[in-house]
Amino acid sequence: TGKLSDHLNKKAMLVFGMALQGLAILLMYWTNSTSLYILLAVALGLGTALVYPTFLSALAGFTHPNQRAESIGVFRLWRDLGYAAGALLTILVTVCLEIDLTLVIIGVLTVISALIIKFRMDN
Repeated sequence: TGKLSDHLNKKAMLVFGMALQGLAILLMYWTNSTSLYILLAVALGLGTALVYPTFLSALAGFTHPNQRAESIGVFRLWRDLGYAAGALLTILVTVCLEIDLTLVIIGVLTVISALIIKFRMDN
């Protein structure tokens, strides 16, 4: 999808990918079927595949070549801190509430992220 983002609208790919991830996670909360859960996991993977290289491609497109390496480093720092903070917050929510509600919260936050990209990111 990195090559695809060179030809398609990066913003649209990010919004669609994040929304797909969020909806897949949300629907996992209501899923009782193993086959449907597997289908949602595939959708989650497709959303991630759309988003992951597209973020880097968009970042490269929005930064001056002299600042590109630094910008990618800052992006990766915040991304990796998000992984760590997200894992810790997930544990906290799971302990305080229940694991199923963790799926709902993560799904909602991911959909909100898609909306932030839609309304705040330049084309």
